[in-house]
Formats: sequence, C-alpha cells, structure tokens
Amino acid sequence: MIAPSGEQIEIAAGHQRAVVVEVGGGLRSYSVGGREFVDGYGADEMSSSGRGQVLIPWPNRLQDGSYEFDGQSHQLPLNEPEHCNAIHGLVRWAAWTASAREPHRAVMEHVLHPQPGYPFSLMLSIEYALSDLGLRVRTTVKNVGTNPCPYGSGAHPYLTLGTATVDRLMLRVPGRTVLRSDERGLPVGTEAVQDTEYDFRQPRPIGSTTLDHAFTDLERDEDGLARVELRDPDQGTRVSLWVNESYPYLMLFSGDTLPDVRRHSLAVEPMTCPPNAFRTGHALIRLEPGSSFTSAWGIAPGGARGPLMRRADQ
Repeated sequence: MIAPSGEQIEIAAGHQRAVVVEVGGGLRSYSVGGREFVDGYGADEMSSSGRGQVLIPWPNRLQDGSYEFDGQSHQLPLNEPEHCNAIHGLVRWAAWTASAREPHRAVMEHVLHPQPGYPFSLMLSIEYALSDLGLRVRTTVKNVGTNPCPYGSGAHPYLTLGTATVDRLMLRVPGRTVLRSDERGLPVGTEAVQDTEYDFRQPRPIGSTTLDHAFTDLERDEDGLARVELRDPDQGTRVSLWVNESYPYLMLFSGDTLPDVRRHSLAVEPMTCPPNAFRTGHALIRLEPGSSFTSAWGIAPGGARGPLMRRADQ
C-alpha cells in the first residue's frame, strides 16, 4: 500500500520530529516533545486545505490563470474554478525525491518540466533541517532552461498551539501594510494597518477577526528576520514563524471558509511575491537561464531566538 502523500521522510533532533512527504515535497508534521506545532494531516490522508504544501512557481492566486511574459501570452489551468483563478503553483501534487538524508535533515528535489501555461524548466531543491533553533526550510530554484522565466515561491503551514480555536490566542504580525482583496481573493489595493482590525504589530487576541490577508512592509529584527508570533496566554506556550528578506510578504489565513481547518489553526504563509504577481509584476522574480534564487523560513516553538527549549511544556 502506498500512502496518499507517498513516502514519509522523518527527521529528528533531540525532542523535535518532522515529517516531509514525497507528494508535493511538503511538511506534514512538526512536533517538539510530542506537542504538535503544525496542524498537519495523517499518513493515511491527502493534504487538505493546502496543509504544509509548497507553492511554486507562484503562491496564492492568478487571475483567470493568464499572464504575459516577455511578449508571450500564457494560459494555466483554472484549479480554483469557482473564482476563475489558478492557485498555488504547479508542484503541490507532483512527486519529489529525497536527494539527501541525515538524521536531522532531508533535501527534497523536483524538476519542473515545461508544460502548457508554463513552458519553462526549473530545478527545485528544499532543505528541511532541525537544530537547537527549531526547523529551517531553505528553498533553492535554478532555471535550467534556455529562456528567462517568471518565478515566485511560497509555503502553506498552519500553526497550532493545540487549542480548539485560535480566537483566544495572542497574535503578533510584523506587517505595517495589508493588501485589500476582492471577492475572488485578488489584490485591489493596500492600506496601512494602523487604526484597522489588522494591526497586530503589538500582540493582541485574534478574537473574532477573520484573516485571509497578505501583509507586507514587514518590520524586521536586528538579525534581518521578520517573525509572526502566536501565544497561548493561559498555557504559556508559544510558536513563531520567521522569514528572511527573500520573503517580503506573509499571508495569514484563519480558515473560516474551510470546514477542516476553520479557526482551528492559523495558516502563516511566506511568499516571495503577492497574489497575482504573474499579471502585475509586483515583486516577481525574473530568472535568467542558469541563475538561481534561495529563500528561507522556519518555525521556532517558544518563539525561540536563542537555543530551543528542551521540552515544549517548559
């Protein structure tokens, strides 16, 4: 019997465990001391609601699935037909290969071959590594074709602290600007978060706020990282997701429209570009033949900026 998500690649370091999967090369599980910090899915299940998936060569939505690049028009399949969008790239259901394995790290690789709508060739490599700072995910893409190509990258982990809902959790989001979207989930403008319900620059309860918003203009710490932090004020547990400067956008999604994740966890999605970037060109990466691009994000239980705590409940 083959698991719906293919081969299960487990890595471990101390009390930490993570499981990466063959299908989509994504993150199915991450725990410390037996406590899950990622709202994943079972080994006998498919990923649902984008859980843990890799979003390449574009994250989020692309209007009508159509775009122009270097004077050529392209049409992608509409895999969000209810809104007439193409969503979350082309590798979520593809088979990836574990090209390197050590007890604490694994490297997943996939070649994205030319296809209708995206006639370009990419070599993709994602390293998942555990250390005393938590989990680090480093993505490298190389244009192995003969023509320049458009590129964007994202990831779709859902953070959890084990609560029934996220409503009472304290949230900090370092975004000074939020993108406004239409009924199709496509950006129509930006506004400063100040004096809006989306200002989480100082930690406060999520409450009844519905989140399905991209944030940018990120405040970064002295180490150059921007951090989203989630804390349970009753139990004292915390988790943070960090992004390096290659990710200027963060999508936050409370899952209100999806029964399996509805307000049970919070998706925090690193993105190198905003939704619809293939059409607008905003923050779109142009990869010349032979060139590469690397980006990194990670998860730190306890909001750790120093060594990871020995146990999740300490």
